[in-house]
Amino acid sequence: MQLDLSVPAELMIALLPEIVLTVGILFLVLWSAWRPASAAHQRQVGILSLAVSVITLGVVIWCAVRSNSAGPGPLAVDGFRWATDVILLIGAICTIAMSLDYQEREGITAPEGHVLVLLSLVGMMLIAGARDLVVAFLGIEIMSVAVYVLTGLNRRSPRSAEGSLKYFLLGAFSTAFLLYGITLVYGATGTTEFAGIAAQTGRSAVLASPLFRLGMGLLVVGFGFKVAAVPFHMWAPDAYEGAPTPITGFMAASVKAAAFAGFLRLFIEGFPAALAEWHLALWWLAAVTMVAGNVIALAQRNMKRMLAYSSIAHAGYILIAVAIGAKTGVDVGVTGSSAFVVYLFAYTLSTMGAFAVVTVLAGPGEPYLDMRDYSGLWTVRPGITLAMSVFMFALLGFPVFGGIGFFAKWYMLQAALRGGAEPQVLLAFTLVFTSVLSAGYYLYVVTLMFVAARNEEIPVPDHPRRFTGGVIVAMAILILFFGFAPSQVLRTANRSMLYPTQVVPVAEPTVEPVAAATRQSMPRR
Repeated sequence: MQLDLSVPAELMIALLPEIVLTVGILFLVLWSAWRPASAAHQRQVGILSLAVSVITLGVVIWCAVRSNSAGPGPLAVDGFRWATDVILLIGAICTIAMSLDYQEREGITAPEGHVLVLLSLVGMMLIAGARDLVVAFLGIEIMSVAVYVLTGLNRRSPRSAEGSLKYFLLGAFSTAFLLYGITLVYGATGTTEFAGIAAQTGRSAVLASPLFRLGMGLLVVGFGFKVAAVPFHMWAPDAYEGAPTPITGFMAASVKAAAFAGFLRLFIEGFPAALAEWHLALWWLAAVTMVAGNVIALAQRNMKRMLAYSSIAHAGYILIAVAIGAKTGVDVGVTGSSAFVVYLFAYTLSTMGAFAVVTVLAGPGEPYLDMRDYSGLWTVRPGITLAMSVFMFALLGFPVFGGIGFFAKWYMLQAALRGGAEPQVLLAFTLVFTSVLSAGYYLYVVTLMFVAARNEEIPVPDHPRRFTGGVIVAMAILILFFGFAPSQVLRTANRSMLYPTQVVPVAEPTVEPVAAATRQSMPRR
């Protein structure tokens, strides 16, 4: 079914998941404010938030089956949008489930945290489907403002307040870059729609315009902040460490996924003719992010900071899909976007699972975040140890035990190699080298859990509570299942293709001499 977005009724169908989610949020806002904050009320709002998320997931799947294309407009209706929405919803459902137990354990009775997760999810889904710079900016701001508040949700924690403030200040700074870049691109092309921008870049005068080049550069900087790419990553470690652990997982997985989805769509559909201008910059951004993220992660001994720098390294891997997105035409662009979907799915499962384990093992007040606190965990909590090993192997991309994580890195590697050019081969080599480097901290955690002696001063961690334990079990099973049967994920990824916009060269305007133009415009007598 093809939708005509100029018809209001069909535009509403294209926005149906966001509308359903927004209606649910408005209901939950009223429900949250109706009664005083308490542990029981917080839990009730959390369960209702889970229900809203599951209903929205059902709507997204229905839309994916019924609506797979649309005419020109500010919103995409394609497989890439629906696949990204499913991944984002999985991250939100896991976050709310973990937060239910976390807030009860930490004595956080405010129920609005669950509603803010859904509110940020609305922004993420808008980003994933945006085909207009204004819509993308609107989605980014809805997402960002909600996550700023979520970072400082634990108001009794100085670290949480510090992380929230740093995230807000640097996030506002990056927003200025993003908005200024949008303004300059609009000034150079006269449009904010991706298709219109691509059409205008068919004119050599626009493509060579300093206004357009500067605007495109500022957009790279703005998105670089949002995805925590090096050297725009300085906010991530402190914000990740200070935020409540379930929110840290949400930021590392879903927030990054949404920003990357917008980044990839903009540069494949909006700037395909400007490849020579942005490809080399993104190539270096990906390479430096992979190397720096892994090297700094090796030096970390705090689990949340290690996973924060690990997520920065994974941002470099995902940037490969953006860097090769339109390198040599449609075929490579398809491979890049397909690899992006597979990688995002595997990364979300393993990241949410790892942070669920960290949530359990950190204890009330989170005093046990040092890696050495995981020593000998196998002797006291073998189930959690096995699950955490699966998540570490998945993030590493280890065969068999890494499940779908192995196929994700393999697919990304194949996408890089299909570029054919020497720079693409070097990017693939960097991916392999840094993946080997990451074994230094992923396998270190596994070694501590199985081999190191248990410190008797560290108390035995509690069993996972119901919802958090469910997240751990579900993520581990999904990683292993899709590792042995990856065909369904790969088929979905191949249907979630982003095609570079085919740019038709536009004839340069010819300017007639002033005298001739004046003579033609004079009335005859």
